[in-house]
Amino acid sequence: MADVAVVGAGLMGHALALVFALGGHQVRLTDNNPETLERAPGLMATALATLSQAGEADGTWNRQRLSAAVRCVPSLADTVKGAELVVEAVVERPDVKRAVYEQLLALMEPDAILASNTSNLDIFPLVPEGLKARTIIAHWYTPPYLCDLVDLCPGPGTKPGVVEHVRDIVAAMGKAPVVFKQMVQGYVANRLQAAMQLEVYRLLDEGLVTPKDIDDSVLHGLALRIPILGIMAKADFTGLLLMQQGMKNRSYTPPVPREKSETLDKLIEEGRTGVMAGKGYFDWGDRSPEALFQERDRKLLALKQALRAIGPMEGK
Repeated sequence: MADVAVVGAGLMGHALALVFALGGHQVRLTDNNPETLERAPGLMATALATLSQAGEADGTWNRQRLSAAVRCVPSLADTVKGAELVVEAVVERPDVKRAVYEQLLALMEPDAILASNTSNLDIFPLVPEGLKARTIIAHWYTPPYLCDLVDLCPGPGTKPGVVEHVRDIVAAMGKAPVVFKQMVQGYVANRLQAAMQLEVYRLLDEGLVTPKDIDDSVLHGLALRIPILGIMAKADFTGLLLMQQGMKNRSYTPPVPREKSETLDKLIEEGRTGVMAGKGYFDWGDRSPEALFQERDRKLLALKQALRAIGPMEGK
């Protein structure tokens, strides 16, 4: 059991605190926004209830045990004191992360590891010299109590063994760590998502399809094969000769990376910012965000359990 500190109690932070608690670790959670920190226990309890109902959490877990395993602490100094692993899950802004790292340099234990949950930002240039040797990226996918993938990257100055130590902690909790030799911008999953998103924006902005057309194409096509075959095994089943010919016969030009989408901008201007606002690409009705997230989690859990029983096609 490790003593873990989670800095940042927002969308990812509170969920990571829950993951480490369920993994048998003692956790302290903090946030510089008192309202965010106050909301965290309720969010963790809701997620725990969903996991328990699906049989994915030990039956002895309840809100009381969770409160004992994850303590919400207003002070950053008290949060990281004695922690062997400090998980940074603050907003993706260089100035904010740099400021947090400067504070952590003075507060962390001399041999404690700093693991940043950064999604796309290369945090290593922001890390002070005194922390570089024990800093890595440990990027989780949301919601981390359901998604098992964790991207692990060392920095240029990370000493040997640090990534492997965190990999072992993550793997022992039943997660699926992917270890990179260095920071890979966007890792693998985020790069694939980014490429798909470019195509989505172009299709929508050119008025060629609707949001439902896109989701139907994914749900009834790609999504059925990917959980079993992934991308590369699917290519083997298709046949590499056909894949090669498909590249030669390409009949369209992929979209050029860009920084905006007219469709996306218009929705945001109208206040349609997603589930939290009740509307985004779709109208989610009068249901609360909590209810929608709970339904998403229940469905993801059912799918995860079914896929666990089915198992993927795995080559060597």
